[in-house]
Amino acid sequence: MRDFFSGYEVGDFFDEMFAAPGVVRPHYSKLFARFKEMERDEFERKRELAASTFLSQGVTFTVYNDDQGTERIFPFDLVPRIIPAEEWELIERGLVQRITALNLFLHDIYHTQNILRDGIIPKQIVWEAAHFRPEFMHFDVPRNIYIHICGTDLIRDEKGAYLVLEDNARCPSGVSYVIENRQTMKRTFPSLLAQYRVRPVEDYSQELLNVLRYIAPGGKSEPTVVLLTPGVYNSAYFEHSFLARSMGIEIVEGRDLVAQGGKVFMRTTMGLKPVDVIYRRINDDFLDPLVFRKDSGLGVPGLVEAYRDGNVSLANSIGTGIADDKAVYHFVPKMIRYYLSEDPILPNVPTYLAAVKEDLAYILEHIPELVIKAVNESGGYGMLIGPQATKAECERFREKVRKHPRNYIAQPVVPLSRAPAFCDETMQGRHVDLRPFVLFGEKVTIVPGGLTRVALRAGSLVVNSSQGGGSKDTWILEEDENAA
Repeated sequence: MRDFFSGYEVGDFFDEMFAAPGVVRPHYSKLFARFKEMERDEFERKRELAASTFLSQGVTFTVYNDDQGTERIFPFDLVPRIIPAEEWELIERGLVQRITALNLFLHDIYHTQNILRDGIIPKQIVWEAAHFRPEFMHFDVPRNIYIHICGTDLIRDEKGAYLVLEDNARCPSGVSYVIENRQTMKRTFPSLLAQYRVRPVEDYSQELLNVLRYIAPGGKSEPTVVLLTPGVYNSAYFEHSFLARSMGIEIVEGRDLVAQGGKVFMRTTMGLKPVDVIYRRINDDFLDPLVFRKDSGLGVPGLVEAYRDGNVSLANSIGTGIADDKAVYHFVPKMIRYYLSEDPILPNVPTYLAAVKEDLAYILEHIPELVIKAVNESGGYGMLIGPQATKAECERFREKVRKHPRNYIAQPVVPLSRAPAFCDETMQGRHVDLRPFVLFGEKVTIVPGGLTRVALRAGSLVVNSSQGGGSKDTWILEEDENAA
């Protein structure tokens, strides 16, 4: 495969590996040399090994409403994404700043609401948000931390600048793929990994467990921690079981727990066992049918009472969904300035709010040029990419936005950076993003890497696995790495 990259086109995008056609960025030089010397049959063997590894480990995700069967092996591309130490240092500082401001914001809006009183954020943006929980006004969460686990999606524009696309502060998923991707690369490219000094990601589960123990009621030193899953049919069930297993904690469904006398217990063969901390992978609406959705069979009746009484801790806290709202996202840079008196290290993508009269007029007039997003959707759903949409699709979205302006935002089309991916038997540029995982406990910890998602369909800007995307291993280099 000595001509592996001979037909590769950089295009009019920022390319992660090439500074210009045929000009490899210094931190990719060893990888480039390794792929240049590789023969086709060796590469195919590595692809087969990677696929069999994912299959044997059960690394899958679920696609709902899919006529080809819901369970799929997660697509994996063998060309890793490499990020130099100085770039990662910028990302880390920006993420620490961002999660700090978001936690201060959540504490504020569930207590004094100063940011609303001072007019930094319009009151209706918060009060009308689907995931704002007024039931939890003036409730003090354990250790004053609302978001314990956050997945913040980053993209790079045509100049290579990092931008925040969105924050996932309820039940962010994907970290299991980060760890499995690394294990697969260790099997397929052990010598290449050895040439680079790549920071490890395997500590994530222990760091997560440290966070969960830190928020235990009363500072209990040996708390009982469980992971609450909706069950085997959930799209992220592989991850739920992976994390529970790697942390050495029980994975439970709502039916495995019972709330009595303001406390939560787990059913075991030895009787009921008290539970101190619940890492919940269930949204607020389904947690407790006595408080939220009455028809939920996924949660635990009485769980909220135990939470209010301080007898059980939840990660993430109830009410964090307001920080996921894409209209609230627009104001995060203002939150950073308001609470921290700092300029944002990682800027947002420019965003128009349909709830604002002037923005609404602009959106309705320019829909074919914009990306329209529903404020509470995820996974690439509820979205319109104007330049790739038909006239009829644009008109349908124009009507949706006109009828329910609070439910939509709009952004310019950002030409996401691209990285080489093996598609259609050749190496081709495909758009990528990056989801680092941020843990907030006694300190803020960020796994050095994150999930690089890649849009495997030619020209697609949608990287979500549910929309045909895959992933790459993400290599963060040590400070003294000399890859030139």
